[in-house]
Amino acid sequence: LLALTAFICIETIMECSPCEGLYFFEFVSCSALVVTGALLLLFSLNLHTRIPQINWNLTDLVNTGLSTFFFFIASVVLAALNHKTGAEIAAVVFGFLATAVFAVNAAVAVQRWRLSRRQQSRQSSEYIRARSESREVVHRPEIQRLDA
Repeated sequence: LLALTAFICIETIMECSPCEGLYFFEFVSCSALVVTGALLLLFSLNLHTRIPQINWNLTDLVNTGLSTFFFFIASVVLAALNHKTGAEIAAVVFGFLATAVFAVNAAVAVQRWRLSRRQQSRQSSEYIRARSESREVVHRPEIQRLDA
């Protein structure tokens, strides 16, 4: 919602002299809104369970990490290059708020990713142990007699 609000604020600006900062902020806010919205839809409808080949915890971590980084850079650039209009100031404020929320979400995503990696390593070690136990040769005399 903060990315949407920042995007709406930046879209209300009618004229700018150096527009690079404004365009960069617009691109970052729109991209973060679209990608995060798509992931939110996938997770909300449990569609991510239909594609188990993708590590969704890592996908969420990458999305929130990149969104945090680019929102911070775009907000700093817009804060440095703005014309002190109300819409630009509001966009900067909402940009920094979105940065903070994405950073908190990235921290939560790191914890979920670490937990999923521990569970995967535990499952793979149990699989390896089970395979090695099944390969152990059992010396049974009745089998040897049939071979002879």
